Amino acid sequence: MRSVIFRRVFKAVSLFFVLAGAIVLLRAVEPSRDAYAVFVDRYIASRGMYGVAVYMLCAALLTCVSVPRQLVSFAGGYAFGAVFGTLWATLGVTLGSILTFCYARFLGRDFIHARFGRRLAGIEDFIARSPFAMTFIVRSLPVGSNLLTNIAAGVTRIPALPFFLGSAAGYVPQNFVFAMLGSGVRLDPFWRTMISAAVYAVSVLFGFCLYKKYRIAEKTPEDSENPDAS
Repeated sequence: MRSVIFRRVFKAVSLFFVLAGAIVLLRAVEPSRDAYAVFVDRYIASRGMYGVAVYMLCAALLTCVSVPRQLVSFAGGYAFGAVFGTLWATLGVTLGSILTFCYARFLGRDFIHARFGRRLAGIEDFIARSPFAMTFIVRSLPVGSNLLTNIAAGVTRIPALPFFLGSAAGYVPQNFVFAMLGSGVRLDPFWRTMISAAVYAVSVLFGFCLYKKYRIAEKTPEDSENPDAS
C-alpha cells in the first residue's frame, strides 16, 4: 500500500516539475508561443465571459475523460491569473465531476459495476462514513483517480450534494497551486514557481495529515469503549 501511494505522489510531484519546466520553455520562445498557448490566448484569455464559458466547458469535458485537473488549473492560471484561474478551474472541474457522477448514477450502473466492482467498494467505504469530509480529504490528496472517484460516488449510496460540495472545497488548494504556476508564464516566473512549490508541499502534507487522522479515528471508534450499551 505504501509503495502504491509513494508512486502516485511521485507522479504528482513529477507533474508539478514538468509544468514548471513548461513555464521556462514558454518564456524562452516568446513571442512565438506554441499552439496550446496560442489557442488559450486567442479563444479564452482575450474573450471576456465568453472565454470563461469556453474554458469552463473545456474543463468539464476534460475532467469527464480523466485529464488531470492540474493541467486544467495550469491553463486557467495562464489565461486568467492565479485567483480567477483557481475560481474558474474549480467550477469547471466540479461541473465535470457532476456530469460524470450523474452519468454513473442514472445511466451506467450495470456496466460500471461489472468493470470496477472491487475498486468501487473501497472508495465507497471510505467516503460514505462522512461524505463531505471524506470527499474533501480525497480531493486534497495528489493520489488516486479523479474519474474513478466520481464514478464510484455515482453508482454507490453516497449522497450527491455533500459529495459535490466536498469535491469543490477539496479541489481549491491544488487548483490554486497550479493556477499560480500557470500564471507565472506571464510574469514573475521564478518567485511564482517557488511559492507554488511551497504551497503544493503544504497542501499535500495537509491532505495526508487529514487522511492519517481519519484512519486512526476509524481504528478507535468511541462505541468500542462501551460494547455492552444495550
